[in-house]
Amino acid sequence: MLAEGGDLAAAAELMEQALELAPDWAAGWDLLGGFEEKRGNVASAISAWRRLEALDDEGVFGARLKLAAHNAAAADEGTAVSYVEALFDQYAPQFEQALVGKLGYRVPEMLDDMVEAEMARLGIEGFDKAVDLGCGTGLMGSLLRKKVGFLEGVDISAAMIAETARKGIYDSLQKAELVAALNARRAEADLMTAADVFIYCGALQPVLAALVPALKPGGLVAFSLEAHDGPEALFLRPSLRYAHGIAATRDALVVAGLEVLRFETATLRFDRGAPIIGILVVAQKPPVELTAANDGSAGGDVAA
Repeated sequence: MLAEGGDLAAAAELMEQALELAPDWAAGWDLLGGFEEKRGNVASAISAWRRLEALDDEGVFGARLKLAAHNAAAADEGTAVSYVEALFDQYAPQFEQALVGKLGYRVPEMLDDMVEAEMARLGIEGFDKAVDLGCGTGLMGSLLRKKVGFLEGVDISAAMIAETARKGIYDSLQKAELVAALNARRAEADLMTAADVFIYCGALQPVLAALVPALKPGGLVAFSLEAHDGPEALFLRPSLRYAHGIAATRDALVVAGLEVLRFETATLRFDRGAPIIGILVVAQKPPVELTAANDGSAGGDVAA
């Protein structure tokens, strides 16, 4: 109540008293860190999060991410699975109301428009199978449904899966971590989408390295990222979401062997009244798998 009323100093003091009585209360250290951060006392917030990290073996509270966002620890290379799962399990019941109603979120509509434009240009009438990565409550899937024969949703959060299952949008739903789900597939989808999903995954290259083999030759992938203009390939924002560099994203797509069909920047949503600028991408896996010229197995000399 003190924090909600704006008296963060009193809230922090009261939480410190509670933690003297219950020093192993992980959620209390998380709250204390949040109070201290909001009142601008970053050193005390870091101290609280270090205690939190020692208590939270599974990483549910995202202590390491919070430390990394304040340059007090190194960010992990991949998704903080336990934190992201817990975040969206908690967020699921009010997800659409908060994201669409309050934050002006339109990423699924923007990605869908880009996919349909490329379908028209390439002469694609529909897709046999699509996989919606990080499907959430089905905002992306509901737009894909009319142009996909078999639509699968994958999400790390059981609560999100339960929310979208009630809508009957997907032919199949799987609770799984994204890279693990992709690594279990080989050339089975002709469309993959990820609306505001890779912003929780860290480095883009490992995700694309798992995604490309799961696409059929000629298959499309459409996804969004939060963007920044700096020289870094990515950095972790205080929101605990990753922002990716525009140039680095283009390079990652090329290295992954994808042809960039559309690459746009746009406002993805608003956060505390400020626009969040992002990258919208539609790319294609080459229709034909390339092999080295004069492959020795065909009787020729291997090209130098």
